[in-house]
Amino acid sequence: MENSKNYSIQCKNVKKRYKNNHVLTGMNLEICKGQIVGLLGPNGSGKTTLIKLLSGLLQPDGGELLIEGMPIGIDTKRVVSYLPERTYLSPSLRILDALALFQDFYEDFQMDTALSMLETLKLNPKSPIKTLSKGNREKVQLILVMSRQAKLYLLDEPMGGVDPAARDFILKTILANYNPEASVIISTHLIGDVEKILDDIVFIQNGNVILHQSADALREERGKSVDAIFREVFAC
Repeated sequence: MENSKNYSIQCKNVKKRYKNNHVLTGMNLEICKGQIVGLLGPNGSGKTTLIKLLSGLLQPDGGELLIEGMPIGIDTKRVVSYLPERTYLSPSLRILDALALFQDFYEDFQMDTALSMLETLKLNPKSPIKTLSKGNREKVQLILVMSRQAKLYLLDEPMGGVDPAARDFILKTILANYNPEASVIISTHLIGDVEKILDDIVFIQNGNVILHQSADALREERGKSVDAIFREVFAC
């Protein structure tokens, strides 16, 4: 693939299967640097599988996958910040302990940024994680992920368990970390909440990209919101 340095992600004929279930069936996708991209599709379309492949948690069964022109491996893990769909923090830790672990593990972790976001959300860094609500645990995980100076942020359902006010905070947090050298991939079902910050839209179905277009161009072409277009395209 040419001009790899211009792309955050290059995905060429990527395949992934679980036993006899073919989840990605030859996906092709290129994401330019400095984009906030909505990765949208129905359940089972392959969104989380693609994100896990990009994060290095899974290995493809075929094709080529590059981040910043590099094959998935140790070098890409240094520049990728991944927020999984499920909470993973040990309940035995305090919030501050989780921050310290990230600071030890990631050279690009910004402790001041994390503490500032905790203060904004009125979360006490000394609070044990086991005492937090599900929504507040998700907020802490987002703070950990977005406090890194990564080149690629992979956010899998970042707003699934939080209230509408907290969703606004999450969007502002994403935008505050957005720069010309960083890209953000957001997989979400809450399209109406997130579409206002998206540069590009990627619809995937049955393990393949069926649409990849600028959000503004898509809205202008169809005369509808991205949320309305999604409902139309994927109507049962």
